[in-house]
Amino acid sequence: MKERLSFHIAMALFLLIAAAVLIYPTVTMILMSFQPAGGGALTLANYKEILTQSMYTVSIKNSIVISLVSSIVALVFTTFTTYAIVSRSERLREVFLVISNITSNFAGIPLAFAYIIMLGSSGVLLIFAREWGIDWLSHFNLYSVTGLVLVFIYFQLPLGITLLMPIYDIIDHRWRESAELLGAGSVQFWYHIGLPVLAPSILGVFAIMFANAMGAYASADALTGNSVNLLSIRIANTVTGDIFARPEVGAALSILLAIILLFNMIVSDWLSKRTKAVRK
Repeated sequence: MKERLSFHIAMALFLLIAAAVLIYPTVTMILMSFQPAGGGALTLANYKEILTQSMYTVSIKNSIVISLVSSIVALVFTTFTTYAIVSRSERLREVFLVISNITSNFAGIPLAFAYIIMLGSSGVLLIFAREWGIDWLSHFNLYSVTGLVLVFIYFQLPLGITLLMPIYDIIDHRWRESAELLGAGSVQFWYHIGLPVLAPSILGVFAIMFANAMGAYASADALTGNSVNLLSIRIANTVTGDIFARPEVGAALSILLAIILLFNMIVSDWLSKRTKAVRK
């Protein structure tokens, strides 16, 4: 009886906290996204504005492109890198897991400042490139879409290693030995066995990486400010106000961001299930 009472009290507290910090703000944001400036009848004007004005459509496009490119590059790199780590030794695996956890916390303004020191207009690497005549590096513009992609890839790498490391435990070494006994090479093993088994987990990691990049704000804002139009920066500007605050437009943009992330999750889940079905 006491255990049941404790359970009900714990669940009631959980639902209360969830309602206070998740449900109520979400409902309020949804309602606000349909309200005109100054209040009044519900309207679709905010959504029409963010889907037709170039200031907002470009920010959506830039965020999606940067998130896709940084996630794909980081996923490909970490997929091979993580396998190289886990196939060596358990000790190396633990070391890289610690390094990944530490570097994943190095983000935001400190990360932007570090990149400015290295690759800014007067960065160490750019000065070195000018001295040695390395043209492709000496003209690199950190404060651009390309620069943001590079920064986003940086904080995607430790996330990818941390998330991908456990999935290689699925691969049984006996499968590799059996494939080799049957005459299959390394490429054949990974094409027919390894990658099909790992594909659902890899797609799940990609979805997390994409969501992580779409919501990134501090590094991008500290590095480029308003020079690169991103969805997260545009949402912040509607709340703080370039000239005056427009929270109702910010709410509409936030709902659109949530829809994009939900679509990303649904597609990733569908592809994962389809991959599992094909594998069976």
